[in-house]
Amino acid sequence: MRVAIITENFLPKLDGVTRTVSRLLEHLQLHGHHALLMGPESGMIEYAGAEIIGTAGLPLPFYPELKFNFFRPLFMRRLIEFRPDIVHVVDPVILGATGLAAARVLNIPIVSSYHTNLAAYCGYFGFPLLTRPMWLYNRFIHNQCALTFCPSNSTATMLNRQGFGQVRIWPRGVDRTLFHPQRRSEALRASWLQDRPAPQDKTILLYVGRVSWEKNLRLLIQAYRQIDHSRCHLVIVGQGPAYVEVEQELSQVPVTFTGYLSGTELATAYASADIFAFPSYTETFGQVVLEAMSSGLPVVGVSSEGVSDLVTHGQTGLLLAAEELSIEEQVAGYRMYLERLMQRPDECAVMSRQAIAAAMTRTWFDAMECLVDGYREVIAGNKLPVAV
Repeated sequence: MRVAIITENFLPKLDGVTRTVSRLLEHLQLHGHHALLMGPESGMIEYAGAEIIGTAGLPLPFYPELKFNFFRPLFMRRLIEFRPDIVHVVDPVILGATGLAAARVLNIPIVSSYHTNLAAYCGYFGFPLLTRPMWLYNRFIHNQCALTFCPSNSTATMLNRQGFGQVRIWPRGVDRTLFHPQRRSEALRASWLQDRPAPQDKTILLYVGRVSWEKNLRLLIQAYRQIDHSRCHLVIVGQGPAYVEVEQELSQVPVTFTGYLSGTELATAYASADIFAFPSYTETFGQVVLEAMSSGLPVVGVSSEGVSDLVTHGQTGLLLAAEELSIEEQVAGYRMYLERLMQRPDECAVMSRQAIAAAMTRTWFDAMECLVDGYREVIAGNKLPVAV
């Protein structure tokens, strides 16, 4: 199979989207398929056997790390030369939309995948008037594709409510050989606490992800400020545009910032903590949640798309139903859930075992084959919906 992938986002930027696309390229290479990737300029010319062609772009006003990427004439020429069986547009905005139009001209079957809730980000970053137009635009683009893949049932439900057609689940997996509770390191735990007069049996609360306000970090910050710090310590793993501001807001409480971690360093950080604190409600899946569960951490999160597909309230973690609550009530509720697991080690241990068991059911091979099966289905049917 020959697959052309057109993406608004790729390495070296590191997030859930780029990690998933890179895993897809690795899977395609491993199983004898051929891939071409067109995306933002990265300096890379190849990844996992796939040729990479980059282009310039302008940052989105409400999300500067994403860009309006432009479709180069070279892209059209390479599409013709590559002769793909299918084109996959990833989170299409500008580049994906023009790539989709090019594929239609060439009569190539097209699928899309939805990873980022840009409509929610519009409101979060102070552009609420753009929320509805963004939904309309996203729906228009995705509905020109034979299938739209998304990572979770709750996200599929959301897309169906917004009028997206032909939505299909493309799940995610976790590397169980990497993210495993046996990687727990008492030495690492001690290093997080070494500059602070504190008992070594303190509860370690861990956040992993982009340090950015759309991750709802203010909820975690405000809840943590109100907790008894003689009994717990917060560790934040990641980088992002709000890093300096978050450091300043937590300057008066015990916290460790590790910066970005990957591979065994990240896996050891997960396994060496006790509770995973993840307050985001803009996730379409929440890959870090699955990695934390695989590492044996119960999750304290917010009941929302993506996270609620992974975490079962009362079994593998605790989810705050925050939608109808005031900010003060959200902070009090989130703090209460963190303190509940801190004060009930037996319950925490049970949730840890159940989190591991739940994560074991998700493999990357099965996840990628769901997508490849979708490719085959579309190619066999040569589905090309009428533009709407």
